[in-house]
Amino acid sequence: MAIGTIDRTPPPFFRQGPSALTKLILCSALALFLMVADNRFAATRQLRAVVATALYYPQQALLVPVQAIQSGSGYFMGLQGALANEEAVKRTLAEQSERSLRVEQLLTENAHLRGLLELRPSINVKSQAAQVLYEAADPYSRKVIIDRGATNGIVVASPVINETGVLGQVTRVYPLSSEVTLLTDKDAAIPVLNTRTQARGAAFGSAGAIGAGMEMRFMAGNADVQPGDVLTTSGVDGIYPPGLPVATIASVDRKLDSGFARIVLTPTAKTDGVRHVMVIEPVGLQMPARPEPATAPEAKPGTAKKGSRAASRPGAAP
Repeated sequence: MAIGTIDRTPPPFFRQGPSALTKLILCSALALFLMVADNRFAATRQLRAVVATALYYPQQALLVPVQAIQSGSGYFMGLQGALANEEAVKRTLAEQSERSLRVEQLLTENAHLRGLLELRPSINVKSQAAQVLYEAADPYSRKVIIDRGATNGIVVASPVINETGVLGQVTRVYPLSSEVTLLTDKDAAIPVLNTRTQARGAAFGSAGAIGAGMEMRFMAGNADVQPGDVLTTSGVDGIYPPGLPVATIASVDRKLDSGFARIVLTPTAKTDGVRHVMVIEPVGLQMPARPEPATAPEAKPGTAKKGSRAASRPGAAP
């Protein structure tokens, strides 16, 4: 101790409580335990739903200034865009006027042909509009929160689309809101159909892909895929209706040292700046129930033995 200074720290005898290292170890162990319990046993599912419900209205109140600023900027900056869109819509309407006149006739012919072929009627899926509240706080995932939940009839695995194509899928449902995992998330996957070759495949999210966000995996190196091919939902998973635009093939890298080609996709629906979406009911909820396999009646022991002896004798009657 230097001369002229007084050490005012208490002696070790009066120090109480665990050390900082002990607190760090205990808190780390508790955090690991909670993460494992939530992932394996869904122990905090009810607590998460309660907290999400309690924070719903404070989040809405905090979003009011942000929405006001966005609405004001959108009003002043969207006038010229609205005029340009009006001209484009008029041109598109003139081009589609002839096609729209034949819609009723085509629908009638389609229904007549389906009746002749005894095909099953097409499924009319239910849908409802929703608004994107905010993006999830996790920087390593691509998820958004919408303002529709269990009270509105939203169920897990419901497809989410916008006017351009598929955006993602509902992965968590709360009473007043839902969590939507976008197709560009690293854990997202969707069955797709190549409209040119009618070949099925699977598209996966790849947030690290430059300029894309998705990739098509497990395709052979000599597969018939070309840049520009359009991929739509195949409808074989019982979740997505068939024919919804998903992505476009951006590039194909046929590696010689690997049996699979690296296919980079460009999502059809842009995930940035999305405010309004459409939530569709999973197709599997409207599909007929799968029939249970019929169990063969048990044969009597004596009957089976007699049949076997009769069959073993040559010339025996069947």
